[in-house]
Amino acid sequence: QVQLVESGGGLVQAGGSLRLSCAASGRTFNRYNMAWFSQAPGKEREFVAAIAWNGDPTYYADSVKGRFTISTDNAKNTVYLQMNSLQPEDTAVYYCAAASGDTYFKGYDYWGQGTQVTVSS
Repeated sequence: QVQLVESGGGLVQAGGSLRLSCAASGRTFNRYNMAWFSQAPGKEREFVAAIAWNGDPTYYADSVKGRFTISTDNAKNTVYLQMNSLQPEDTAVYYCAAASGDTYFKGYDYWGQGTQVTVSS
């Protein structure tokens, strides 16, 4: 069993940065692929970024490539999403997810409660 708690969301102006954190509990955290998804109002949840349990490979949605970076610190049981050059269209609730299987874009087993990111123009 893995429990995920996100933090770091907030209100930021366009062009600004935020770093989201996801703290995980569970003895086998370092064997889970991790990911971030986002869900904007009225839209379906969508993939943002993923990272393998050992840090490589990483995957990104086209809309965030070059702006967002996913990383993990297994010693701290934490995965991060550094978000730079934020735009109003990045406004969404961001969810952390963990997968026990060999998957990156879907099929995640555990989800956090989400953290709100709001980007003003």
